Amino acid sequence: MRKSPSENRTHLLALNERVVTCAKCPRLVEWCAEVAREKRARYANDHYWGRPVPSFGDPDAELLIVGLAPGAHGANRTGRMFTGDRSGDWLYRALHRAGFASQPDGHAADDGLRLSRAYITATVRCAPPENRPTPAERDQCRAYLEEEIQVFRSAPVIVALGGFAFGQVLRILKARGEGVPKPRPKFSHGVEVDLESRTVLGCYHPSQQNTFTGRLTEEMFDAVWSRVKSLILEARALGRGEAL
Repeated sequence: MRKSPSENRTHLLALNERVVTCAKCPRLVEWCAEVAREKRARYANDHYWGRPVPSFGDPDAELLIVGLAPGAHGANRTGRMFTGDRSGDWLYRALHRAGFASQPDGHAADDGLRLSRAYITATVRCAPPENRPTPAERDQCRAYLEEEIQVFRSAPVIVALGGFAFGQVLRILKARGEGVPKPRPKFSHGVEVDLESRTVLGCYHPSQQNTFTGRLTEEMFDAVWSRVKSLILEARALGRGEAL
């Protein structure tokens, strides 16, 4: 049975409180604090968050967006997922164009940005050195993502930004018995994994490495969110998502 937005909000707030006090991964805890102390020159006067970053969005979401991990001088600085760096600029511009975000940019946790029908989380909640969490760190954080996937069990679409997130999402859904094919589908941009009650959509991460090189263009990115909207409309018509 689908829970109400208020029930989801209460659950998610409690989950986020556990996330921000998490200290399961000493290497990441130390790294987040070190970055917050040393800062980047352009943000020398900013107060860095420097802790695990909570998830963000609409508690009644039909779309769950899963990234890799907070950016050292983005979310680790601002305290909100995909906020304060170029990856976030790309994501929120695209979500705004698609009607999922109230404004086309996000620069601070209190900037008024609101998401509609979408919720943003990450595979790992602490900024990792060189954006590379270890498999052990990924697995230490797994329970938080598992819990969010359960909260949003009626959401018909999950978008995984990058191969790291794509793999972890499918591992979790397989463990939940949601019919992930064998062998597990390989990540590629635009790949769709159609399960009984939802679709997992793979998308290149809007990292500078991908956007500066043209591997991911705004047209490609917009096409993903357009496809998401179509999948949501199809799911509504079929009544998908309510059975889980």
